[in-house]
Amino acid sequence: MIKTLDKKEKEMLLSTNYIGSLGYVYNNQPFVAPITYFYNEEQNNIICYSGNGHKINAMRKNNAISLSVSNIDSVNDWKSILIHGTYQEHTGSAAKALLHQFSLGVKDLILKKELRDLDFISQFSSKIYNDDIPVVFTIKIDEITGRMRKS
Repeated sequence: MIKTLDKKEKEMLLSTNYIGSLGYVYNNQPFVAPITYFYNEEQNNIICYSGNGHKINAMRKNNAISLSVSNIDSVNDWKSILIHGTYQEHTGSAAKALLHQFSLGVKDLILKKELRDLDFISQFSSKIYNDDIPVVFTIKIDEITGRMRKS
C-alpha cells in the first residue's frame, strides 16, 4: 500500500538522515548530485557545504533547488521525501557557525545511526578555522512532499 507521509513522518525521515540527492538546473538542464546535509529543526532549514564548482555556480544563477531523501529497504518497503527550497549562501562568521553546527549534527547522527565515531569529522572542524572555508549554504524549505510503501 502506498500512502502519503504526514508532517511528522516527513520531518523524521529528514532529521534521521544526512545524505540526499540535490537537484538543480544549469543551462536549462536538470542535474542531481549526492550531498551530505544536516537538518536544522530550530531554523527549519537544511545546512550544506560544497567546494566552488558546477553546482555552486548553477545554484547562484538559479536558486530554486530540491533535495530528495529516501530510506529504501526493498521494492515494497520504502519512504521518500522531496524538499523544494531556495539556495541561500552564507559567508564569514555566519558560514563558520553553520559549518560547526553541520559537523556536530552529522557526527551525532552517525554515532546514533551507525554506532561509530568519526575521525574524519576533524576535516569539517579544521575548515571552520581556516580562511579557505568551503561554500556554506542553506536550503530554505518551501515545501516537503513524501510517500511511503509498506506491504
